[in-house]
Amino acid sequence: MSVADRPVTMRQLIDAATDELAAAGIGSPRVDAELLAAHAAGTDRGRLSFTAPDDDFAERFGRLVARRAERIPLQHLTGTAAFGPVDLHVGPGVFVPRPETEALLEWALAQPLPPEAVIVDLCTGSGALAVALAAARPTARVIGVDDSAEALTYARRNTAGTAVELLCADAVASDLLADLDGAVDLLVANPPYIPADAQLEPEVALHDPAHALYGGADGMAVIDRIVDVAARLLRPGGLCAVEHDDTTSQRTVEAFVGTGHFGGVTARRDLTGRPRFVTAVRSE
Repeated sequence: MSVADRPVTMRQLIDAATDELAAAGIGSPRVDAELLAAHAAGTDRGRLSFTAPDDDFAERFGRLVARRAERIPLQHLTGTAAFGPVDLHVGPGVFVPRPETEALLEWALAQPLPPEAVIVDLCTGSGALAVALAAARPTARVIGVDDSAEALTYARRNTAGTAVELLCADAVASDLLADLDGAVDLLVANPPYIPADAQLEPEVALHDPAHALYGGADGMAVIDRIVDVAARLLRPGGLCAVEHDDTTSQRTVEAFVGTGHFGGVTARRDLTGRPRFVTAVRSE
């Protein structure tokens, strides 16, 4: 029996959806069921206990649950993804920002920067890091760079009404933002870094764009070049943070150290304790 065939109360419908999603192998079935219910009801998750299903709710909700059980990403069904303090428009064609990247965001927000800092977000995708950083630093100049027209379609929606500048360009081009050589205060990047042979969940492998996922055989093809771009763009004392696969932390550290242009190179962990990103300071 599908969710849409079962009665009556919101709690019963969510319980049934939780069972259906758990049977489909969803890792967080209750959370996903509640978020889908809130989306179908046009309310917040925290208000579900005060929300009575309307006549068509069970059918709407059932369709969403069935698609989630097929491993369609939750964020594609709701059209949004939460990232730190902001909500982003996402969907097919753009990488869905992950909670793991919020550790990099927290690090970046904690750094002392001048009020009118120049911040560059390479491989910006949906604009997640750029939008969150601009929201916290309204007098900074924030530039997001990506070479995917599809991703930038979402990024434009997410940056509308903000001061974030978007640039359609290869994030590792040797002449990228050449007018800012030696002038950038903070550079962040969540680049393609997954090794080519990695086994991924269906939501990722089938629905995130491969261009935003894979970083060559060892996952380092883009990271190595981003380190070179950072060495060129950052001012002395400028800061850099690059996310990486949890198997390539030491390799990313070595990429920074190997240039001879960075000090304070530090491997850092995400909120789950996994190695997730490396930070560095541009040498004087």
